[in-house]
Amino acid sequence: MTKLRVAIIGAGPAGIYAADLLLKADRDFDVSIDLFERLPAPYGLVRYGVAPDHPRIKGIINALRDVIDCGEIRLFANVHYGEDLTMADLKRHYNAVIFSTGAVEDAGLDIPGIDLAGSYGAADFVSWYDGHPDVPRSWPLTAESVAVIGNGNVALDVARILAKQVDDLMSTEIPENVQHGLAASPVTDVHIFGRRGPMQVKFTPLELRELGEVPDTDLFVHEEDFELDPASQAAIDTNKQVLVISRIMGKWREREATGASRRIHLHFYAKPVEIVAAADGLSVGAFRYERMTPDGEGGVTGTGEIREIPVQAVYRAVGYLGSPLDEVPFDERRGVIPNFEGQVLTEHNEQMHGVYATGWIKRGPTGLIGHTKSDAMETVKHLITDQASWWSPAEPEEDAVTRMLSSRGIRYTTIDGWHELDAHELALGQASGRQRVKVVPRDEMVEISRGGGGGRAGEGV
Repeated sequence: MTKLRVAIIGAGPAGIYAADLLLKADRDFDVSIDLFERLPAPYGLVRYGVAPDHPRIKGIINALRDVIDCGEIRLFANVHYGEDLTMADLKRHYNAVIFSTGAVEDAGLDIPGIDLAGSYGAADFVSWYDGHPDVPRSWPLTAESVAVIGNGNVALDVARILAKQVDDLMSTEIPENVQHGLAASPVTDVHIFGRRGPMQVKFTPLELRELGEVPDTDLFVHEEDFELDPASQAAIDTNKQVLVISRIMGKWREREATGASRRIHLHFYAKPVEIVAAADGLSVGAFRYERMTPDGEGGVTGTGEIREIPVQAVYRAVGYLGSPLDEVPFDERRGVIPNFEGQVLTEHNEQMHGVYATGWIKRGPTGLIGHTKSDAMETVKHLITDQASWWSPAEPEEDAVTRMLSSRGIRYTTIDGWHELDAHELALGQASGRQRVKVVPRDEMVEISRGGGGGRAGEGV
């Protein structure tokens, strides 16, 4: 039976699911899969995009671990496509490639003041508190009052992490630098702004409920936001998730202030207008928005009423975008690789043979982590059907790839190396009474993964 070689670029859930489905698919050929990851550790969004106080969501790592530990997949981590590995390399060593590089850049928000000091993208903040190796170790947590723009789960994660006392995060895997940064934060008020109404939010009920359970924190909603139009009532009557969200917020409306040390305020029907500069003209001083009103059809229309709330920092959580990849078509507006059901398309809308996409780089940053499995199934189905149009590699031997990477001096890490790093982080956690403490510096991650042992326990984390 013919043995064909497939490279997958990106070892997050989308890439790992694609590998698993390809291995299990009904096919008339043997397959050899190499998984490439630019970071020294696998799991992508689950490791570096999910808030550390979400152990239930991170439990998906157990399923992903079973896939990469099955013995039929090779992992090459700390390998960056476009720098360490090129399209020419892929064509020389593989029959096809699947790009599953996700969407990690913050979508923009085109309003005045967005570039003031103290205005941040939520993705950067998430990367910081999740211990991403490629972001600074410190974060300027100096604001007492903060605005978070967005009505999705990322906005709730950011608000919850900002509002929580650091002691309530010490059972999680937050790195030491994040622990110290959050402990010094002077924040007292976190304001969450959404353009539409409370029944049109993108939150999941689980995330929303958790926001109301933050210790030593009062939560405020405003009665003026709950004069429901027919479209909102119809959503409650026909959508179980919206019904649960309505019940959660209904309970919040009955709450009374307790005098907690921190406060979370939810503002709906609030369209961002401007981030107002402070007296110095350089930093954030207030968030200005237009009060919206329901249009009766599930949308909103402006009222012309402008409101302003003093804040010293603004986090925009209005969506993610994918990043362009060398020699791969890219839709700049949508931040995705143009494709038909995972088959990558050229600028002339023709299939780019041998090249596929899956996950957020394929469909955009929509859906929960589990949705990437059905998404990968669609891509893998086409990949198998297209077998006749795959590349014909000149050097398909498996050891040709390791020789190539070694000859270039690339300090790649493997599945065995990840096991070393995983065990090291678990040991750091055990030493401090926690499940895990992440190693943050990239060089230390690589050193441990390649058998160097890294520094003493606790160094560099």
